[in-house]
Amino acid sequence: MKPLNFLALLLFIAGLVWVFTLSESSVRHIQKTYYSAISPIISKGGESEAFANDFIKEVEHSKDLEEKLTHSNNDRDRLSLIAARVWALEAENNELRAALNFKKESKFDVVPARVVRRQPQMWGKTIEINRGSEKGLLSSMCVLASNGGLVGRIQLPANEVSSVLLITDEISQVSAKVEGSTEVGLIVGRRTTYGETPRLRLRYLSKNAILHKGMKVYTDGRGDLFPADIPIGTIEDFEVGPVYGEADILPSVDFSNLQTVFVIADSSID
Repeated sequence: MKPLNFLALLLFIAGLVWVFTLSESSVRHIQKTYYSAISPIISKGGESEAFANDFIKEVEHSKDLEEKLTHSNNDRDRLSLIAARVWALEAENNELRAALNFKKESKFDVVPARVVRRQPQMWGKTIEINRGSEKGLLSSMCVLASNGGLVGRIQLPANEVSSVLLITDEISQVSAKVEGSTEVGLIVGRRTTYGETPRLRLRYLSKNAILHKGMKVYTDGRGDLFPADIPIGTIEDFEVGPVYGEADILPSVDFSNLQTVFVIADSSID
């Protein structure tokens, strides 16, 4: 045995003898000193364990909150879809109610129809409706909106669908009069691009016409295409040219959201 190992063995044996020969009070003193020395470590260990437990609980709580937040977001999205659908149904219901009221109160014999197609490249020019010759529709029949405003006239009636030439088309012409004046002119469409609000132009007015914004414009019945006194729009601006005056007209019909129309099958007044 190496001397160093032998010395360590002797010290260990001496320590055992010393411990077993100590009195009870000495042992208690040693125990007290030992526990006093390690108590901060035990205390810190307990605090660390408590902190670790709290941290684990917080993580679990955060996961629970995250799950609840996910469910809440899903519920919100679902409710948003439901609300959008309700608003759409409400708008459709209001439109149908207005259409029924118009058909009931109209002085004309009208055929209701739905707008089924509008092409971006034909924006402000034509629309297609789901009524045709099977309902007795003929070329040049007058088409109105549910508010009574002038939409246009039947251009190409087919069996179950018809093309409607809008008054906002540049080739459309409508003889018109200005309410509260003796002015009579010709309504023509103005070129617009997809998504723009279609506008009209009232031409061939007197240079000295006294017109102001908000004055209403109606059909005057000339030309036998459109019955008289159908709303066309209101004056936005009046300009005097070298030969005659012209006015910008805001249509009575919201062509961007047009969904229901009425074709006058018989323009005779009861």
